[in-house]
Amino acid sequence: MAKDVRLQKVLADCGVASRRKAEEMISAGEIKVNGVTAHIGDKVDPKKDKIYVNGSYLNTNINEVYIMLHKPRGFITTMSDEMDRKCVAGLVEDVSERVYPVGRLDRDSEGLLLMTNDGEFANAITHPSKHIPKTYRVTVRPSITEDQLTQIAVGIDIEGRKTAPAKVRVISEQPGRVVLEIVLYEGRNRQIRKMCEALGLEVARLKRTAVGVLKLGMLQPGKWRTLTKEEVKMLKSGVEADRHSNNNEGNHNGDNTSSKKQNKSRASSFYGKRRRR
Repeated sequence: MAKDVRLQKVLADCGVASRRKAEEMISAGEIKVNGVTAHIGDKVDPKKDKIYVNGSYLNTNINEVYIMLHKPRGFITTMSDEMDRKCVAGLVEDVSERVYPVGRLDRDSEGLLLMTNDGEFANAITHPSKHIPKTYRVTVRPSITEDQLTQIAVGIDIEGRKTAPAKVRVISEQPGRVVLEIVLYEGRNRQIRKMCEALGLEVARLKRTAVGVLKLGMLQPGKWRTLTKEEVKMLKSGVEADRHSNNNEGNHNGDNTSSKKQNKSRASSFYGKRRRR
């Protein structure tokens, strides 16, 4: 961490709480720096200043940890729950440092969930402007038409806003069910389920299989593993590459004519044809 960092950022990077929650804790007088009650806007030097959270010393000299968890269905993506539901926190109790989820998978979904104590990394992966691709294997019922596949690819109006172009292809078909692979470039809440609902499709199963270049592979449900340095580097490189691309191409949702043409071309190229049987 650099010198003179906003206090709420340090708290978030250390896994104490999200930045918004950290601000609430500061406002409530729960945070002290060098024995003095902190205030919103305070900056600290994590290497020199002593920070206390509700009277407990906060060790800011932490090792950055990056893990991949195979979240099973039935678990919520939080570190605690007032209703005493099963949380992913219970699956990573043996991790050396306190980590927190990068983004979300809803309770009925499963698959790859990144967890870390690196706040900057988490923000880079989840920020809407980064368009990090996330790949899902989705089983829908009863069947799907060519028109519905096209609608998923080019975008569907949900709650007054159209979804970004997506990749979609049919993996397999059986009577009453179809397995799709869908790649999203944005992270709206329960997006795939809402897209399918808008098309009259029932989602029977939803599994995230990849984030960027990182794939879930053979990792078993409920298990986790540490990311290699190369995997972390590749994920960070993907963020940097996307940032460079955005600077060159303009705003994805802007009024730039050339950008609109690029998006239209991009969407049409995403649509994967149904396999011939």
